[in-house]
Amino acid sequence: MTEHSIDLQGIPSYQKRKFVPENVCLSNREEIINLYKKLLIREVRSQEELEAWLEDRSELDAAFDQVGTILYIQMTCQTDHSEKAEAYKEFIQSIIPAVKPFIDQLNKKYLSLCKQFPLNSRYYEIYDQTIQTDVELFRDKNIVLQTKIDLLSQQYQTVCGAMTVEYQGKSRTLAEMGKFLLEPDRTIRETAWRLIAQRRLKDKEALERIFSEMLFARNQIAHNADCPNFSDYQFRVYHRFDYTPLECRQYHQSIKNLVLPLWKTVLERRQKNLGLKELRPWDLQVDPMGHSPLKPFQEVGDLMTKVHQIFLKLDANLGAQFKEMMNLRLLDLASRKGKAPGGYQSTLAEARKPFIFMNAVGIDQDVKTLLHEGGHAFHALAAAGQRLYLYRHAPMEFCEIASMSMELLGEEQLDVFYNDHDIKRSRLNHFEDIIEILIWVALIDAFQFWIYEHPAHSPEERKKVWLTLYQEFNGDGVDWSGIEEEKAYLWHRQLHIFEVPFYYIEYGIAQLGALQLWLNYKKNPQKTLNSYRESLILGGSQGLPELFQTAGIHFDFSEKTIAPLISAVNKELERLSV
Repeated sequence: MTEHSIDLQGIPSYQKRKFVPENVCLSNREEIINLYKKLLIREVRSQEELEAWLEDRSELDAAFDQVGTILYIQMTCQTDHSEKAEAYKEFIQSIIPAVKPFIDQLNKKYLSLCKQFPLNSRYYEIYDQTIQTDVELFRDKNIVLQTKIDLLSQQYQTVCGAMTVEYQGKSRTLAEMGKFLLEPDRTIRETAWRLIAQRRLKDKEALERIFSEMLFARNQIAHNADCPNFSDYQFRVYHRFDYTPLECRQYHQSIKNLVLPLWKTVLERRQKNLGLKELRPWDLQVDPMGHSPLKPFQEVGDLMTKVHQIFLKLDANLGAQFKEMMNLRLLDLASRKGKAPGGYQSTLAEARKPFIFMNAVGIDQDVKTLLHEGGHAFHALAAAGQRLYLYRHAPMEFCEIASMSMELLGEEQLDVFYNDHDIKRSRLNHFEDIIEILIWVALIDAFQFWIYEHPAHSPEERKKVWLTLYQEFNGDGVDWSGIEEEKAYLWHRQLHIFEVPFYYIEYGIAQLGALQLWLNYKKNPQKTLNSYRESLILGGSQGLPELFQTAGIHFDFSEKTIAPLISAVNKELERLSV
């Protein structure tokens, strides 16, 4: 077991509590239930009292949310720590299920009170729509199923967190192994790739079991909620009020029509520059000219310091906010054994402060990841002033615009890490990644639609469909001969499929929005940053069309919007490839 302490208990609250007692233990089942009961039985006799009741509810929801967030952070930072694992397990197994019925009753009470004391319809429009949807979907009998899924998610984190390989006489995490895929020596790349893929395959049966159990529970949840399938249910859970599954399918087809041809060109250029007869999976991350990998930093402290400089150069306020996060130790960036995979930003809801988690190993992608999660953090800080807890979190599609835009805007200041030649290399890599992610998003989204529209499928059928879809969205640019089994389970690395089903199309929608912001920034940097900040402040108080409009961009992911953006990316790739 690795020892790594994350202490978030001492982070001060955003403001002094008015309703929640300072000495209450919110991880104690009886104490938290009693607070929700107080709100439930409290008499409300006017519009003013209803708004005060809502603010007290927001305070309680935020305080309770923060308890669960801290337990989750501590668990993912150290998945092999039995006490932290048990503390999180107890919370999701005992506390959350006990609270959910009271949240539903409060939602119903609010809708009833609104009829007696109507509030400002414009400001509360999104709130009312969200609460109404939650009431329509809530079923008591789904609580046990949702708890089961949460526990299965923890199992997934534990299995993945334990994945290590022996290489060059050292035990390494899979994140650490990723840096060897950037080496010019093809033998090193192949060895690293095979070690990673084979290590994942060792747990394929466990991951397949976990997912099949999740699938069964999710389909039952949708059935209990009187939804035709889980995809319909989950769209409503995510409060996707501004687009439909049909538009997602149109996105899939647009990507095939407009983006896949450019990706084939990127792969052909890579194959030619590397002087290879064919591209193999271990040839996709190395510098296309065969240069040694970029080494932006040696220590995680250097990564933080230099990304802070980027934010300062972009905007003094952003720099100050990131510095505060550093001072409060709201970042856990280094990869280590026992740490969960991936990266995320999570908000301490009562403190209204962001926490960033990632697995940095000293590669160029680490810089992009921290810029990305920094964008999420700035979003959380910008929306902190929203009165309602629910409005402090924007729709997920717009949350990803905050982060993806910061990747593109932050790259304008990469001179803190690199010389001109290496800046060009880093940006070329990023724009190639943009093409790849647009395709990968469409693939993952299409795969999830199939999964939940065919609920009785077998693991073997799932495997065959994945391979068929992979071929549709990627073509024949890469040779997978002899490693077909590894290809068949590539989707296991995508934690969203396991933990947050259907949360992936957001990345495609947001990437298109971020590209629009990037083009605006090239024309007028300050105006674009101002619009970006104004849109983040709105949090979730507006719908997607209004949020996009405030940011100075268009909410649309049809071919009409995609075509000119892909043209702009292609021009940038041609400029950087010279």
